[in-house]
Amino acid sequence: MHHYTSASFSAVQNIGHQLARAGNLVTAEMDLALKDLRITSRQLGILLAMQHRSAATPVELAKMLSIDAGLMTRMLDKLEANDLLKRSRSTCDRRRVNLVLTERGHEVAAAVPEYAPKMLNGRLKRFTNAEFEELGRLLQKFIGE
Repeated sequence: MHHYTSASFSAVQNIGHQLARAGNLVTAEMDLALKDLRITSRQLGILLAMQHRSAATPVELAKMLSIDAGLMTRMLDKLEANDLLKRSRSTCDRRRVNLVLTERGHEVAAAVPEYAPKMLNGRLKRFTNAEFEELGRLLQKFIGE
């Protein structure tokens, strides 16, 4: 089934544009919500992935968060400078960099549930529970999970 044709396609009335706008909106609002923790929403993804042990190297994080290596390096530099994580070379493979959260990194990650839900719930306040669940289901279907 084709939902778009060259004749009906619009630069601003398409699912790609709408998803990008929604993503940008959530990112900006989450950055504002996390201001007191002195992290960004992108940095939040790194901290939470490490907190949940979903990733422990820059390569794993970059894949998981869909971030290119250059941006990942810059973000890790900032997190390390703010004493939220530490990098170390693997003793088995010098090419491998291991990441661990510092005590402060664990504290910041643990504080996120006090900030993020309020922002997300504000954005979702016009959704019924059924609509919220359906949105999640449809996004997973769109992503292919």
